[in-house]
Amino acid sequence: MRAVLARKGFADPAAAEQLLAAAGRGALDAAATLVLIDALAESADPDLALTGLARLLECAPDRDELVHALSRDDELRGRLVAVLGASEALSRHLARHPAHWRDLRTGALDQNRRTPEVLRHELLTAVRANSEDPEPRAVAPGVRALDALRVAYRRKLLGLAARDLSGAAAVDEVGAELADLAAAALEAALAIARAELPADAARSRLAVIGLGKCGGAELNYVSDVDVVFVAEPNHEGVDEQSALRTATRLAAGLMRACSTTTGEGALWPVDAALRPEGRNGPLVRTVASHRAYYERWARTWEFQALLKARVVAGDRDLGQRYVEAVTPLVWKAATRPDFVADVQAMRRRVEQQLPPGEADRQLKLGPGGLRDVEFAVQLLQLVHGRTDPT
Repeated sequence: MRAVLARKGFADPAAAEQLLAAAGRGALDAAATLVLIDALAESADPDLALTGLARLLECAPDRDELVHALSRDDELRGRLVAVLGASEALSRHLARHPAHWRDLRTGALDQNRRTPEVLRHELLTAVRANSEDPEPRAVAPGVRALDALRVAYRRKLLGLAARDLSGAAAVDEVGAELADLAAAALEAALAIARAELPADAARSRLAVIGLGKCGGAELNYVSDVDVVFVAEPNHEGVDEQSALRTATRLAAGLMRACSTTTGEGALWPVDAALRPEGRNGPLVRTVASHRAYYERWARTWEFQALLKARVVAGDRDLGQRYVEAVTPLVWKAATRPDFVADVQAMRRRVEQQLPPGEADRQLKLGPGGLRDVEFAVQLLQLVHGRTDPT
């Protein structure tokens, strides 16, 4: 058996043999074991996949049913070992929530992309917030809400990863759905933040604008989420500064709800550093304040960032007002003095921040890497976007 495992690509055949014996525990015959080994061998990391599978079988209360399904359901077997061999995080999730393996069974996994509306509803429901409410507020208290959000998010991620790894979803579809899932998580995090506000807090409207990969609907599995926050008083008679203080508490609470580590881990960092004045500026501004900054002080790279701006959570009408206010300024950026030189200078600064000796190996930030492609495309967008709506 060890020779077979070695030929199949297992790095530690002896350990793999022991794990297989424990996993099967008499329930898998020789033929079924070989089929399972073949499936494990096709995963990105056979040893990681087998370790995760053994851990899942140890935790699963319906172990016999899972073993039976692994021997009979080819699609389930392929999806499950593919996920376990690609993601330690999802492997840990399955160990904590072993019943979720059922989501990957043939007939149970929805092969179609979930709409943003469905994802938003499901994640708000997870934190016991009413998705029909204009300002959803979580009912589940404190850490329970944070845990519920993380479990629901990773359960959706599990299904998406299975579709991705099995070839049922194209790369662009995966990136878009990851962005939609992140937007739904931001909405649920905002609902948690609302529940933490004191009863006497001034009423405030808050919109969350996605930038970067989230805004461009091209998120990957390990991206942080770039945002800016926009706020206005909820109605006439509310003092603007009081409303901004409330909105700042909401924005900070949203960021904590995503990044805080609980027993269910964390989601991802929410990065608001692309806002006007960066980390030195206020976390939340009004539409007018945003526009004033971009009209007077913004640098060229900040207009590059705005190319991907879209409303992802919170008050949609307010968010759309923000997009409509700043978009005309984006298309004027190419008329600024030294426009091309500014873009080139920013690109050089990115390269200069790389550790010595890493530039040639940096696929993202090094010369000729992904960031060069992105800068070139954005430069063309800013130059031609004013007159070419495509």
